[in-house]
Amino acid sequence: MSELTPCPCGRVDARGKVLAFDACCGRYLDHDTPAPDAESLMRSRYSAFVLGRVNYLNSSWHPSTRPAELTLEPGQKWLGLEVKRHRVVDADHAEVQFVARSRLGGRGVRLCENSRFVREGGRWFYVDGDLK
Repeated sequence: MSELTPCPCGRVDARGKVLAFDACCGRYLDHDTPAPDAESLMRSRYSAFVLGRVNYLNSSWHPSTRPAELTLEPGQKWLGLEVKRHRVVDADHAEVQFVARSRLGGRGVRLCENSRFVREGGRWFYVDGDLK
């Protein structure tokens, strides 16, 4: 991705302009910079799904719930992300409610999830989530 490519997660700046990938999720996916909060981690995980970055998805998934193998759906096209809510539970726990839209086999798919995150050793990890 070029330094001016809009970030797949759709995060916007104060003027409402979508941030560039390098200034947004690229910092976490390409440079091993820890996400500062659960929402940033969740957004970077969405970008990893869009870009097919399975290694990042595995490394940002808490070991207690990480699947033995993660296989992405071939042909799935991610269309957008909407963060509904980011709730800090305490200093090391947070929840993010989001809707991610995609197209698979010609059909529209909406993934609505309330995700749980934990911070350990200064890094945030995805733990699990409840689908809605």
